[in-house]
Formats: sequence, structure tokens, C-alpha cells
Amino acid sequence: MSMLVSALTASLAVVLPLGVVAGQDVTVENAFRAADGRLAHQAVTFDGKAVPAGSKVTVTERVDGDGTRVELRLHGVAASRTFGAHVHRKPCGGKPNDSGPHYQDAVDPQQPSTNPAYANPLNETWLDITTDGHGDGASASTLAWRYRAGEARSVVIHEHATHTGPGTAGTAGTRLACINVPFE
Repeated sequence: MSMLVSALTASLAVVLPLGVVAGQDVTVENAFRAADGRLAHQAVTFDGKAVPAGSKVTVTERVDGDGTRVELRLHGVAASRTFGAHVHRKPCGGKPNDSGPHYQDAVDPQQPSTNPAYANPLNETWLDITTDGHGDGASASTLAWRYRAGEARSVVIHEHATHTGPGTAGTAGTRLACINVPFE
């Protein structure tokens, strides 16, 4: 039996990159706290009306051999509203822009990226979410690729749904809130 386990372990080591376990999920659950302009909390809100302090967020990343699935859940935010949401390259900070640009699988050489060839839901993680009458909502994005190590660090909740046209692709208005996620 131990020989079979050793053989299985060895074959998995060849198939999987170091540090990644097949089927491993990353889930972050937290309540938003008001930004204070200094170091950010795990989940921070910059707009207490749209994303009140104490409202809740859950982000789950599921990685398998075929790619990545990211799920976003919000609870207790502004009711009956559509928010844009994207994975960003840097962690949340005390200020809205601290989280940097969107993570892109193929990086647009011109930043900020508003070219639909790069700023699109196949090359970025778009998680636009519409809440119900209680301020609860869920969304998901399934991607045919995986994040590069250390290059995807947060999910940002934006003011409105994500635009898709030339010159505005990928934009979704003001950054309202942010949650740090250790994407694999």
C-alpha cells in the first residue's frame, strides 16, 4: 500500500507545479472596515453608503488543471444595485488606488488598459455583481488560465457595471471597496 501511495505522490509531483495542490481552494471571508488612510485591513470600504462597514464579503478561488474559477459573494451592501468587480494586481491599501491595475493574463503594454483586446472578461477576472433587495449578491468567473504567482492580490468593488467599448473597456467607475486575497 505504501508503495502505491509513493507512486501516486511521485506522479502528481510531475503533473502539478510546486506549491499547488489539485483541487485546492482559497477562500477569504471578512467584514468590511472603514478605510483610515493608513495600512488597509483585510477588507476595506472607501464608500460607507454603497459598501457599509460591517457588510460581508467572501471570495473563493478554485484551481484545477483546466484553469481558475473565482466566486464573489456580498452581504449587506447597497440593495438592488449593480457593481463592477475585478481582480487587481496589488493588495488593498488605505487609499482606493493602492490596489493597482486589473490583473491581466496577457498584459496590455499601454496602461491604464482600456483596449478591448486586453480589457475583456477572457483576459481579466470580471465579477460584476447585482444585489437583491437585501444587499446580497453573488457572481463568478471561470478562466482558462491561472494567476502568475504573486501578481493577483485583491478584488476591488467598483461603482457600476464594467464597460466594454473601445477607450472605456474594463472601466467601472470609482473604487468603493477592496478585499485582499492570496490568489494561487
